[in-house]
Amino acid sequence: MYPLSPRLRALQAKVRGFVDAEIIPLEVEAEMNGGVIDPKLVERHRAITRKLGLWNMGVTKKHGGSGLGALDEVIVQEQIGRATNGLAWSIPGANPWMLEVCTPYQMKTWIKPIMDGKRRTAYAITEENAGSDVDAIEATVRKVPGGYVLNGTKWHVTSANKADHLIFQGKLVNGPNKGRHALLFLDLDTPGIRTVRTPAYTHTFSSHHPIMAFKDVRVPVANLIGAEGGAMHFTYAWFREERLGIAARCCGAASRLIDEATAFAQKRKSFGQPIANYQAIQFMLADCVTELWAARLMTYETAAEIDRGVDVKVSHAQCSMAKLYASEMANRVADRAVQIFGGRGYMRENVAERFYREVRVDRIWEGTSEIQRIIIAHSLYKRGQGSLID
Repeated sequence: MYPLSPRLRALQAKVRGFVDAEIIPLEVEAEMNGGVIDPKLVERHRAITRKLGLWNMGVTKKHGGSGLGALDEVIVQEQIGRATNGLAWSIPGANPWMLEVCTPYQMKTWIKPIMDGKRRTAYAITEENAGSDVDAIEATVRKVPGGYVLNGTKWHVTSANKADHLIFQGKLVNGPNKGRHALLFLDLDTPGIRTVRTPAYTHTFSSHHPIMAFKDVRVPVANLIGAEGGAMHFTYAWFREERLGIAARCCGAASRLIDEATAFAQKRKSFGQPIANYQAIQFMLADCVTELWAARLMTYETAAEIDRGVDVKVSHAQCSMAKLYASEMANRVADRAVQIFGGRGYMRENVAERFYREVRVDRIWEGTSEIQRIIIAHSLYKRGQGSLID
């Protein structure tokens, strides 16, 4: 067992209690209703999470956040990951890196309202021919007097249907920083933005991932985030946070699946005895819990290293290691859980079926497993094994 402090154990227990009491009972309803539940329940969940001190977890108290560390966030995200259908995506928060670079105007216009739950953002980065290779994006940012003009088409703009503004990433096509990346705040009511279509995805979430087109969209200079051409620094910070969060949620998903599959195996009888008595089932569950333990230790320690101030380049590789192992672990656990449940595991009302679909994307978004392996290998070449795992 990882040596969590009494405070962290208490945090873990209260978030687990919230998920068990408020979220999990709504999963089947959400699954059968396109991921949607009563909006009043969504607001109730937001109110509860605010009371629990979970809003703006990584933002310092000085800036109005909860001031939680990376390990705190992992503890919370793991418990959130125990629920299907994205139902626990009810915790507003600004990314900590925003506090480093956003201007007073941006803080007032976007960041503070995000933190208060009054505005919602979505990232417009990925494109049809540019996913894990962010530098391959073709969206353009042209500098003009008083601002910038944006053009391009973005894919998988997660939660855009719930957002009122985007963070848009494109390449500068003129000026001293030509060829480098820029990030800009972009309100969705700005002329020139349209939703091309909203594809159906494997999971059943109320948060959609539309394809969006941007045609001669003009924004003022005040919308530029950070220094012109410095977007990748912030994108990498976002990737680190997201990858560690994915690892934690995958641990939560695996933990839920193990609990559910174990309980079922102990009750379900075949040939006169519980299937839990058969070695085939025992071996699958033993592999599941062993891999979960390894993934959890890796994820927790990666977060603890961040809290201890590890070099950001080392952290970048370690977050990739955690995401790689935990996401692939969760997929193996989900597959075994479906097998243990048998025909029931193929029913949408069954937790194993839902997780089997949902965790598949964790090996893809925020950098595929293959990209994580490249990042890890490059870090190994540059810094040696000792910096990564000693």
